Amino acid sequence: MLRFLTGWRRRGVAWTAGAAGALAMPPFDLWPVLALSFPVLVLLLDGCRGDLRTRLLSAAGVGWWFGFGYFLASLWWIGAAFLVEADVFGWLLPFAVVAMPAGLALFTAFGTAVARLLWSKSGLRLFALTFGLTLAEWLRGHVLTGFPWNTYGYAFSDDLLLMQAASVVGVWGLTFFCVLLLSTPALLLVPGRRGLAVVAAAGLLLAGTAAWGSWRLATTPVETVPGVALRVMQPNLSQDKKFAYDRREQIVKDYLALSARKSDTYPAGLADVTALIWPESSFPFIYEREPWAAEAIAAVLPPNVTLVTGAVRYDLPPPGQRSPFFNSIRVMDHRGRVLENTDKVHLVPFGEYLPFQAELEALGLEQLTRVRGGFSSGPELVPLRIPGLPLAAPLVCYEIIFPGKVVPRGPRPDWMLNLTNDAWFGLTPGPYQHFAQARMRAVEEGLPLVRAANTGISAIIDPVGRIVASLGLGREGLVDGPLPKALETVSLAAKLGGIILFALLAAALILAAIPLCGCITRKG
Repeated sequence: MLRFLTGWRRRGVAWTAGAAGALAMPPFDLWPVLALSFPVLVLLLDGCRGDLRTRLLSAAGVGWWFGFGYFLASLWWIGAAFLVEADVFGWLLPFAVVAMPAGLALFTAFGTAVARLLWSKSGLRLFALTFGLTLAEWLRGHVLTGFPWNTYGYAFSDDLLLMQAASVVGVWGLTFFCVLLLSTPALLLVPGRRGLAVVAAAGLLLAGTAAWGSWRLATTPVETVPGVALRVMQPNLSQDKKFAYDRREQIVKDYLALSARKSDTYPAGLADVTALIWPESSFPFIYEREPWAAEAIAAVLPPNVTLVTGAVRYDLPPPGQRSPFFNSIRVMDHRGRVLENTDKVHLVPFGEYLPFQAELEALGLEQLTRVRGGFSSGPELVPLRIPGLPLAAPLVCYEIIFPGKVVPRGPRPDWMLNLTNDAWFGLTPGPYQHFAQARMRAVEEGLPLVRAANTGISAIIDPVGRIVASLGLGREGLVDGPLPKALETVSLAAKLGGIILFALLAAALILAAIPLCGCITRKG
């Protein structure tokens, strides 16, 4: 029995259960696997005995091994970024692939320790697990700049019907219900029919959620913004070629040639387009320092086209920061003149900057982008104004993975624009996971999403998560289509996401504590 395992057998089972749970994430999307992983975790926590300190340490150990297996199996692809310049960063590969999952597993360890503090012999202990793991995942998404990648709610990210629930409870609420509902098979070991009834109820709740999602999709027609014709260019450049300064003129030439192609959607090519969108960091140079680039753009773009592109921007650093480099989204007219800029706010640690930048650089360390001094960040997310288009929420790369933090303050934008460069990670699960999280934001916010990626996945997505047009990973080409309109009513998740999560956690805490209160009363 799993409850009686000790030592390395217990750790091995916990690690295996966590690693198997990674199959629930893209590109595998086998979310029923968690209906095995979570019950195993429940049974292992049942076996944590002894005094309070021993039980909590044992539960934390089980959680750490479970989390380590889960994060190692679902995030190993991060190591691919360290092989782009293997001669410089290859020695860091083991730290990225092993140390990062080990660190993230500390959150899972915290969650299982909290759960064991509320543990009981009744079926209500599932609420203890749900409370502990959901709280731990929320903390993982916020502590030390946050990294909510592959939180359990994304297990439903490939199921368009179940994903509609994100419009009500958000991905944190989906995480809550994912843990609660998929841990119920642990109750099948309870004598009698009560466990079977609980599992059946969980299945009915999932089926009901899918039925509601189907109804929502069927009753939510989405119109398009009149007069807007989008074209997203996906060049499919490998990372070593993308940043090759000696190839700069050929890169821009290839971008423009691909962008000008005729298609079934736009038979006249760029003459039919109003907005051309290129991915993150499109130029391997500072745009203002290369006047020939503006001339090349002006020679190809018709007067009706606005170019929106990711590009490194050089400017005075903001107060408190030292670097003059910004990872930006830039809006240009058909003459190549820059009309608007917006800078990335949430930078990637060790990718775009180093903690204690000056001190670590003095020791010879560099971030992956190898920009001396790292990048500076914008002060806050601001709306982006693009001629001929509604107000946009600009999001660079992984800025879109942060629930509740993708919409600027002030006037609500009508769509989200996500420019990214997933070439760092090649043909691995990483780009699929990134795309799934971006798509979830569209459902949460009730806003359409336009996504331009260097190697995929580029797409136009409507505000209920339907893919209007897309281009897969590792392909060169264009994504042509209209801009869907935002939903008229702001979703509950967008308005009350934090309150809903707090209410769910409070309810789980109360339900988990009921058996403990009974024990205290009987002892008294």
